[in-house]
Amino acid sequence: MFADAGVVALLKEKFVAVAVDEWYQHRQKDAEGDFYRKVVYQGPHNKPDQTTQGLYVFAPDGTLLGYTNHRSPERVKATLEKALEKFAATDAAAPEDSGKRDAAFARTPPEGGFVADVTSKVLGGYKAPKNAWQKAYQEALGRDHLWVTRDEAAALERGELASPLARRIARFHLVDNTRGEPPMWRAEDVRTLDVALRDGRLAGRVKLETSSGDRGFEGEIRGVVVAKDGAVTRFDLVARGEFWGEGRYTPNAPAGRFPLAVSIRLADAKDTARAVPPQGARDAMDYLRAR
Repeated sequence: MFADAGVVALLKEKFVAVAVDEWYQHRQKDAEGDFYRKVVYQGPHNKPDQTTQGLYVFAPDGTLLGYTNHRSPERVKATLEKALEKFAATDAAAPEDSGKRDAAFARTPPEGGFVADVTSKVLGGYKAPKNAWQKAYQEALGRDHLWVTRDEAAALERGELASPLARRIARFHLVDNTRGEPPMWRAEDVRTLDVALRDGRLAGRVKLETSSGDRGFEGEIRGVVVAKDGAVTRFDLVARGEFWGEGRYTPNAPAGRFPLAVSIRLADAKDTARAVPPQGARDAMDYLRAR
């Protein structure tokens, strides 16, 4: 949404941009959750059972200065500019943070492990787009993060691929999230998962399919793993194959089987976005155990 040069320049110059998975903040019973709800309930999504998705611009004290859920760069820029005008007339100070967090919604990367960026892309199968927005959807990238535990990282350093890591990748990251929030695969949807790490090379095949057969993915996995001085320094993986079907929040998929690719690589330690939990980690135990 922020690919427009004017929007990017304005954000860098005047604002601090933070991306959050609102599923957490909307539900948290702590100071962070209270502050989040204070901000967003000033906007149009002001009920507990509603999504609060959108772009919110607010002062340090939580005063809402602007809101939009429109993808137009012009609309986003206009929202930011109006918010700047309102902010210039305020003398807002941030509230003190108690530091307490609702443990039920605490999600942090496993200590001693690592975070990897996950990017997905539909490579074809769409009909010719009818307008610019449809074209944008068809060309969109899906983004997420993979969490790797200490024990799984140690196994990679020894030249082994731990089964829970392989199943986590399959169940929670080989999804079509390019048009919205996808349904994750259930344990029983994993029909084939034959992936091995030998001499630093990952190779294998995977087949995922629901019991009804209305959604699935079948393809090959290739990758490279490098470890140095007791740490994984390179983790590159690509899964490419055919996907079919769609979820409630990922409508308008190409008809029939269509090509989908998913890439995974080590996240930049300086990138603050790496702190956003994997979407599949909403059920943290299921995500990390990945049966």
